[in-house]
Amino acid sequence: MSVPIALFITGAVVALAIVCGFVIRAQDGRRRSGGHLRVRAEDLAGRPLASAATLVQFSTELCARCPQVRRLLGQIADEHADVAHMEIDLTNRNDLATRYHVLQTPTTFLVDGSGAVLSRWGGVPNRTAIDQALSSALILNLQEQK
Repeated sequence: MSVPIALFITGAVVALAIVCGFVIRAQDGRRRSGGHLRVRAEDLAGRPLASAATLVQFSTELCARCPQVRRLLGQIADEHADVAHMEIDLTNRNDLATRYHVLQTPTTFLVDGSGAVLSRWGGVPNRTAIDQALSSALILNLQEQK
């Protein structure tokens, strides 16, 4: 193979890797639908869900970004009366990663009082996206109480 062809192929591979990196980075922290997932009470180690909404964070011992998300979610939960934050360590609970389709840590679920997953974020979530999803969940909770 000639040197110009080898350089062209190398450049194409590098360009493809850069484009793939940008696509993956753009997906990180984006809000997605919860689908038909429902958090089970037995998976929460006896901790009850909050009546309005719970921010459930899936993390691992070696997760570098999990402490940042823990602080963010704790702060958001402290700002709302009927919202809780709970963290589930997947290090020794691989079965939960499979059950809830968690492919990266941190992953955050917004769960209503019945355990239905309303929204989910993979990676570090955007504060604005969490606030918007939480506002919608709190409004739905108020409507159901009436």
